[in-house]
Order: sequence, then structure tokens, then C-alpha cells
Amino acid sequence: MNTKKREMDMCNGPLFRKILIFSLPIMAMNILQLLFNAADMIVVGRFSSSRALAAVGATGALINLIVNLFMGLSVGTSVIVAQDYGADNPEAVSRSVHTSILISIISGVIVMIAGLILCKPLLVLMGTPQDIIGLSALYMKIYFLGIPASMIYNFGSAILRAVGDSRHPMYYLVFTGIINVILNLFFIIVMHMSVDGVAWATIISQYISIVLIMSYLYRCDGAIRFIPRQLRIDVVKLKSIVRIGLPAGLQGLLFSISNVLIQSAVNSFGSTMVAANSAASNIEGFVGTSMNAYYNAAITFTGQNMGAKKYDRIDTVAKVSTVLIFVTWIILGGAVILFGRPLLGIYTPDKEVIDLGMRRMIIMMATYFTCGMMNVYPGLTRGMGYSMMPMLSTLIGACLLRIVWLATFFAWYPSFTVLFICYPVTWAMAGIGQVVSFFYARRQIRKRSSQNLNCPDARQ
Repeated sequence: MNTKKREMDMCNGPLFRKILIFSLPIMAMNILQLLFNAADMIVVGRFSSSRALAAVGATGALINLIVNLFMGLSVGTSVIVAQDYGADNPEAVSRSVHTSILISIISGVIVMIAGLILCKPLLVLMGTPQDIIGLSALYMKIYFLGIPASMIYNFGSAILRAVGDSRHPMYYLVFTGIINVILNLFFIIVMHMSVDGVAWATIISQYISIVLIMSYLYRCDGAIRFIPRQLRIDVVKLKSIVRIGLPAGLQGLLFSISNVLIQSAVNSFGSTMVAANSAASNIEGFVGTSMNAYYNAAITFTGQNMGAKKYDRIDTVAKVSTVLIFVTWIILGGAVILFGRPLLGIYTPDKEVIDLGMRRMIIMMATYFTCGMMNVYPGLTRGMGYSMMPMLSTLIGACLLRIVWLATFFAWYPSFTVLFICYPVTWAMAGIGQVVSFFYARRQIRKRSSQNLNCPDARQ
């Protein structure tokens, strides 16, 4: 199968159109993923109960806590494959691909075991309301059986994006997502199952997705082709992937810890607030996940231009990303505020849940541009090979500050309005740190490049 025609030249020509074309399939894929996740919640909320809706919603932060450390390694895969590809080194690309796939298999098994063991104790530690904790634990135990498939799919998607193919992961997600929705309806309406039904629908669709993406990689020609007999860990590539991916994973882990603490605070208001928070955050996710498409674009475009040593183009990638974040915030954020109530009404007919969810969304959407900056700029910095600074910016600006907020302002004024205000405050602080990190990395890259030009024998 000839894959060259599906790859994008990121190192030459105008960037705005290419970044947008590359981002749109990822945005569509992310939105579809959220739609399918929303379908889980809508089906269980509409055809089971608000208690079941709260039970599924209460697990999101905890699942991310357990998964994000290893999922961050896929960021390392995307950066290293992109840099090797930009440097026109097919042998290095192949080693990166096979190392990444084996990492994904090992990581998936580890996360699955950890999730099965830790889900119930962590739900208790979070103060999950007693009327939903049994359903939440059941959902998580089934869900984690599908984690190996999810891990392999995400690493496979990262490989394809690194060479400019953002379409095939979207195609596969559309197909498996439709299967997921059909199975949701079958298990809930026909089989009269509850949260276990949506969990089984999810993992069945996840295992179908890895068959699709691995079959495609197996049929590809060129450097990204998956050849089973070459599946091994290349120590040099492993170190490079971990150097970039581990801080990204730690950032996701730390972020998840702060979100788990906030979820614990939400739990203290009871299952009605948990249901409202779950539905509202799911809707907000459509804006956030759209912006995150630019994060993936920033990693790939920056990584390839780093490999090609075209550093000036990285500045253009940053400018285009910033413009796209702002436009997305205005259009989608405005739509969420304007149509918030009918959107929440899709999840549940409960008026109290809708009122509480709307109050949360107004607070969030008013300043969501800062969330986009916080999430996208790390892609630029990591694409240049600097992964520790974005992690530290998130640790200090978001995670630690959220903990301080919960221990002070929320403790003094324990209302959900005060609780949710911590999001825009910490987004702004972390966003400033991410922008500063980008300019620091940019300066170091240019400085190193200048030194190498003046001293041809110097080694980076």
C-alpha cells in the first residue's frame, strides 16, 4: 500500500492551510470520541437513571489518573517519529515504530492490572457517594479490560500523525464509534443492562479499533510499516521516547490528581451535583478536545521542522496555533453558552441537574482561551525536544495552585461556584508558564544552532 500520497510535506510551503487540514481530521476524531462517550452517558442517563449517569461520570477523573502516565509516552512516539521522518531517516523511523508498539502493549497490560486492583479503593478515597459507588466500581472494572486496546490504538495513531496521516485514525474511530453506540442501545434498551452495558460496548469497539489500525500499519509500505518479527525494544529509541513522553505522562498524571481532588470536592455536594458536573464537563470537552487537535499538530509540525533544521518555521507554527485557539474559543465557546440548556437537556430531563450544569459552563467558557493556550503550547515545546518545562509549568501553575485553592478559598467558602473558579485561575497561570517555556526552548534551539554553524564539528 502506497502511503506517501497520504503523508504531508510539513517542512516546505505555507503553514496555515496545512496545519488546518492536518488538524481538522484530529478535531473530528476527538469530537466523535466525545460524541461516543456522550452517547454512553446519554443512553445510560435517559434509559437507565440519573444515578447511573452520575456513576459513569464519577469515574472519568480517576480513569485518567491511572491511564495518563503511560498514555503520555505516545507523545514521545509522535515527537521522535516526526523528527526521524523530518530528518529523512527511514531506518530510524522503523526502529521508533516497532519500539513504540511494543511499549504500548506492555503499558496497556500494566495499566489494566493497576486499574482492576485500585479502582474500588480509589473511589472510596475520593468520597464517591454511597448510592453510586457500586455502579462506578463495576463500570471501571469492565472498562479497564479494554485499556490494552486503547493504548495500542493511541500509539498507532501517534505513528500515523507523525508522518502527516491524521485521516485514517479518524476513519477507524468513526466505524468503531458507530458500533459502540449500537451496542450501547442494544445492551441498555434490549438487554436491560446498566453501566455494565456501556462499559462492554466500549471495550468491544476498542478491540475492533486495534485490529483496524494494526492491519493498516501492517499493509503500509515504507518506514512506518509494522513487521511483527521486528517487534523489539531499541534502547536508544526507548530512551528518546521516555525522555519526551515520561514528562508528558507525568504532566497528565499530575493534572489528573488535581482533577481527582476537585471531583472529590464535587462528590461532597451529592449525586445530583455529580450528574450535573459530569454532563457539563462532557459538553465543555467538545471545545477543549477541538483545541487539542492543534496540540497534536504543533507536536508533529514542530518535530518534523526540528528534524529538518528549519527553525524559523516553528515560529509560524506557534502563531498559527494561537490564532486557531482563539477562533475556536469564540465559535465553540460561544455556542456552548448560547445552547447550553438544550444541550444539557439531551443528557437528562432533571431541571436541577440542568441548572447546576449551566452555572458551571458559564464559568468555564468565559475564559476557555487560556485553557487552550495551556494545552497547545506544550506541543510546540515538546516538538523541539523539551518536555520537562511544560510538565513543571503544569505542576506549579495548575496542579499545586488547585490544591492551594481547595485548601484555602474553597475551604473558607465551600460553594460550587468558588470550586469551579479555580479552573480559569489555574489555566491562566499554567498558560503563562507554557508560553514562557516555549520562548525559552526556542531561544536555546537557536543558540545551539548558531554555535553549531560557527563550530561545524560540534555535536548536539
